[in-house]
Amino acid sequence: MITAKTYQQRRKKLSKIVHGAPIVITAFSAVQQTNDGSAPFVQESSFFWLTGIAEPHWQLIIFGDKSWLISPAKTAIQRTFDGGMSADEAQKISGIKYVNYEDDYEGLLKKIALKHTAVYTVFKHPHSKYYDFALNPAYQKLHKQLRPIFSELRNCRQEVAKLKAIKTAEEIELIKQAIAISVEGFNNVQEKLATARFEYEIEATLSYAFRVAGSQGHAYEPIVAMGKNACTLHYIENNDALPSNGLVLIDAGAKVGGYAADITRTYAIGTPSEREKNVHAEVEQAHQAIIELIKAGVSLKDYQKQVETIMKQALKNLNLLNKPEDYDRYFPHAISHGLGIDVHDSLGGYDTFQPGMVLTVEPGIYIPEEKIGVRIEDDILVTSSGNVNLSAALPTSL
Repeated sequence: MITAKTYQQRRKKLSKIVHGAPIVITAFSAVQQTNDGSAPFVQESSFFWLTGIAEPHWQLIIFGDKSWLISPAKTAIQRTFDGGMSADEAQKISGIKYVNYEDDYEGLLKKIALKHTAVYTVFKHPHSKYYDFALNPAYQKLHKQLRPIFSELRNCRQEVAKLKAIKTAEEIELIKQAIAISVEGFNNVQEKLATARFEYEIEATLSYAFRVAGSQGHAYEPIVAMGKNACTLHYIENNDALPSNGLVLIDAGAKVGGYAADITRTYAIGTPSEREKNVHAEVEQAHQAIIELIKAGVSLKDYQKQVETIMKQALKNLNLLNKPEDYDRYFPHAISHGLGIDVHDSLGGYDTFQPGMVLTVEPGIYIPEEKIGVRIEDDILVTSSGNVNLSAALPTSL
């Protein structure tokens, strides 16, 4: 697990980057799921990375070499129903000596503003305008609190992302544990494929395997998609009947200590068609070739160009690349993303691969008109001498 000393070091590094200016980071808010029930809570990743606290409504203040946690006010009734972390627990996890309450929050900020008129905080994700869901209100709420007190709000999202992109040995160990549990879950699925009848049976097998092994459960909503469903990239209903003969795409990963695995395999059920076999073979071949491209110092732009060459050849081999727009039509997503606390973690804005980065490699070919979707995904650690496929223990074959 991540130690309090590590969280202290992280806060110190971030403070140094902003030259000791004040930093205020918010936890996410709990949000409604049903009438009077909240949705399962997932912490804001920057806050979690800096504190290790996984509960909603907390605040973090960093000012030079000193840090404060602001505990949310809770009534006795709220604590009876929902519990809540104590000041002692928060101190032990985060290594932060000072835990204040909401009544002290504004006064503390005003004292800091007498010395620094600008404050750093995390703004919403720059791509959030493309999301088709409501954003967590925590960022907006915090900014509304800070604006009357400080003359300028500065975004430190990129600075935090750059620090998070290079994983420490502690973080890599947690990711390895999440991957090992995920691999065992996939192995359990393979043993039951011959008798499984519905997508949800596979989901249930994974859920049981992940929890019984001691993980926090799924790192994200699992995808279990037969045939045509595999052509919907974020298909999560997992309710359809499995084919007697065909393919099923499974994208799932366990979470351990707040860190995610992210693995995809496409498996045969019964006897798949020759076309399905050929599509899988092309994706599998591309997958291995793309992994070999990854090593420290390689330009991310060059990597993307070489990936495009490999994937275009795979599409040509399947007679799918007849016009330029066919590339995005049959391979409509990115080849890689960072992996860490966020399943889709940032690579920190680096121009080249750096030792300590963990990222996915996930080529896929999707042919809606043929009801075929194939993706293979592994989790790759960049090293000074090349890379290590952390999920290589799970075969990619049909």
